[in-house]
Amino acid sequence: MPLTLVWLRDDLRVSDNPALQFAAERGDVVVCYVLDEESPNLRPLGGASRWWLHHSLASLAESLRALGAGLVLRSGPAETVIPELVQDTGADAVVWNRRYGSAERTVDAGIKARLSAIGREVHSFQANLLFEPWTVTTADGSPYRMYSPFWRACLAQPFPRAPLDPPAALSGPVIGSENLADWHLLPSAPDWAGGLRETWTPGEPAAQGQLARFLEEAIDGYADARQLPHVEGTSRLSPHLRFGEASPFQVWHAASLAQSAVRAPDLTVFTKELGWREFCWQLLYHNPGLADENYRTEFNAFPWQTPDPAELRSWQRGLTGYPLIDAGMRQLWHTGWMHNRVRMAVASFLVKNMMVDWRVGEQWFWDTLVDADPANNAANWQWVAGSGADAAPYFRIFNPVTQSRKFDAAGEYIRRWVPELRGAEDVHEPWRGPRNGYPLPLLDLKESRERALTAYRDLRRN
Repeated sequence: MPLTLVWLRDDLRVSDNPALQFAAERGDVVVCYVLDEESPNLRPLGGASRWWLHHSLASLAESLRALGAGLVLRSGPAETVIPELVQDTGADAVVWNRRYGSAERTVDAGIKARLSAIGREVHSFQANLLFEPWTVTTADGSPYRMYSPFWRACLAQPFPRAPLDPPAALSGPVIGSENLADWHLLPSAPDWAGGLRETWTPGEPAAQGQLARFLEEAIDGYADARQLPHVEGTSRLSPHLRFGEASPFQVWHAASLAQSAVRAPDLTVFTKELGWREFCWQLLYHNPGLADENYRTEFNAFPWQTPDPAELRSWQRGLTGYPLIDAGMRQLWHTGWMHNRVRMAVASFLVKNMMVDWRVGEQWFWDTLVDADPANNAANWQWVAGSGADAAPYFRIFNPVTQSRKFDAAGEYIRRWVPELRGAEDVHEPWRGPRNGYPLPLLDLKESRERALTAYRDLRRN
């Protein structure tokens, strides 16, 4: 019987998995995951992502066992590991779902060429984006630089395919596997992941449950509620999408089925968030250096300031003296996640008030976010900095006091994450009264805003 090696990467699910479905229909299967920290230019996972990956792989192994297959774990450069697995298993075909980063595509192309040269079939599938990046282009064939026309072009394409059911059963040989615990993906000394364990359940079953709960309980009013950090108004699907425990096709079609006259505006806003994810991946596909290089090259001359280590640490640990910023950074440190409205505020504070290079913040988020997505993280930091595609206007500087008064008026979010302020007379400007040990502001908002605006104006003039 034909034997197919299924190489899973950022698609840790058994449902709506075209590579796994193809292999199951073809014959016997061996499913593998390769921890590749050695191939050139692959970005190592951050600490929070490594924690999530451990639990996601454990969940995937259970799902595969229920279908009759195991999960083979191997570590090392994929260009070596995959051909070795082909040799060990006798597989006559290898399949995977496509990746879109430059380094990943280089690895995949090399493996495909090597396996094809020795007579093995190699097939790849679309599974993790609704629209392949090279299929959505302007009239002259160039990539879009603005989100709105990009998303309109996407919506003009054929409706995304329906999700695939999981295979009814899988069969194949038993292959030796490395031990997941030996990969040391979990923190140990110290164990800083207690808040992550309290907040999240990685894995496909949890992802599908979260999608169903969101569409049943939270979609009504989403357009407004998603702006409020003190309410559960967002989908909380981002880490599940990042690791492929839910596919965008599943999310898209579930939202379509939930459509109603009442929910239509909220679902439109929600699907636009899926569109922004697609746009970010298109940007990364066409700009491989998105996490390291200014998309707008004129920003190479921007006068970023070398941060004082103590001030940078104050931002990282939520000790800036500005309650919304500190609440967000403490939420991030504890849960591995931060509300999107607050993400914009803390990023603006670092880049524009502190004048710190956006790459410093991007790297911190990469290490601490459970949903640290290679495309979204870089593109969103560049959006705030003004150096990216479809960037925020240079004069848009998020005032953390204004933002908290508008979106957390009663201070519920702030009091949850900054317990020193639970008894404050003015939770938004605590320096006006007793601070109970809370630090004074790290900088003056007005002065730092003017400094940033001057730098941006000078850049535009020059």
